[in-house]
Amino acid sequence: MHDYTEEYMNGLRLEGDRLADATVEALFAGGDVGRFNTLMRWFTTSGQALPEGLPDAAREYLNATATPPDWVDWTVMEQARQFFIDNDVHISTALSFAAMPACYMIPHVAKLLSATHSLAYPSRRMAETGQFTVYLMQPDAFQAGGRFLPAAQKVRLLHASIRRHLKQEDRWPEPVPICQEDMLGGLMMFSLQVLDALHRMGVHISPDGAEAYYYAWKVVGTILGMDPATIPPDLEAARRFSDRYMLRHMGPSPEGAQLTRQLIDMYEQVVPGTFLDPVVPALIRFLIGDTAADWLQVPGSRWDSIVKIGPVLLDALERLEDSGPWAEQLSDRLGRLVTKLELSSLTRGRVMHYAIPEELKPDYGIAPRAARWTPPPPASTSAPGGTPAGERPLPAPGSP
Repeated sequence: MHDYTEEYMNGLRLEGDRLADATVEALFAGGDVGRFNTLMRWFTTSGQALPEGLPDAAREYLNATATPPDWVDWTVMEQARQFFIDNDVHISTALSFAAMPACYMIPHVAKLLSATHSLAYPSRRMAETGQFTVYLMQPDAFQAGGRFLPAAQKVRLLHASIRRHLKQEDRWPEPVPICQEDMLGGLMMFSLQVLDALHRMGVHISPDGAEAYYYAWKVVGTILGMDPATIPPDLEAARRFSDRYMLRHMGPSPEGAQLTRQLIDMYEQVVPGTFLDPVVPALIRFLIGDTAADWLQVPGSRWDSIVKIGPVLLDALERLEDSGPWAEQLSDRLGRLVTKLELSSLTRGRVMHYAIPEELKPDYGIAPRAARWTPPPPASTSAPGGTPAGERPLPAPGSP
């Protein structure tokens, strides 16, 4: 059982992704980035022949990362896929209104996101994240014809290119941007903290379903260049790592508030009319807590109290779904439809391409559940000022 000491966490901040970093360095050194991006635009599915004319370094990287880890338990991965099908709308909500704001709560992460994404298209990150998750949860995700692995290969190079740009342009105060600690922190936000948000919303989650969902993200983390030896092995360990990471880094920042404002504006534009506009910030505030919401300057309104009824309504809907296979099938179909409509609005009908930027933008630019999953308890560590981890501004484990 790892203690996740300060010394251990500091060591993770010195490590990047050696394979992807070396590949990107070779592409820039040979002047091959533009040609690589052009050729790879048409490389979108597993099993597809690599384009002719690829630089040697790129071909070696793509061949080395073309298959998932040999230790993957495919039975558990199928359980994770079924979990996603059962909860896809709720997971999309948790990703949008809990996981992304949690990223913005880390000042240096918010600064990095602001520095590498244009204000002209603030929905791009949500579109990329949504598309990536949908690719992951398809039946053929890891088979010939699946879109997940090529997307993951490109995302890994994208991260490596951002590391290179920030270091070369002296725009980062630490040795390694997008270091192993931050990659693992992001993994916690898209896995453990999504599960926390589902619990807080009142969604019925089985313990096996929660562990399977987390297992799938462990596989994703390895594919994206995280050292599998450092990925917390289960949800209990994930809680310890997540608490330590958040206590080390979370806080307010102008970039975090700006990104949150963009997120709120984006979803207010997606929903027709203006009457329901306050629901978006109210939902964010409910899912991440008042302290974090204040840091991110999430506006308050009378809807803050109204959204707290949500878990009761969701509990009733979940009980209806459990009443028979017809209700479950109807719920699953409606969920997939809503998810597709949301993704379509974010992508503006386009397929998102994960390319290596040649320069950074200058502007800031399953069946009825017999038991319900309960989030692992907070770690017993204390913040530097003596604040107990259990008082972190993320959704507190316990009653929804």
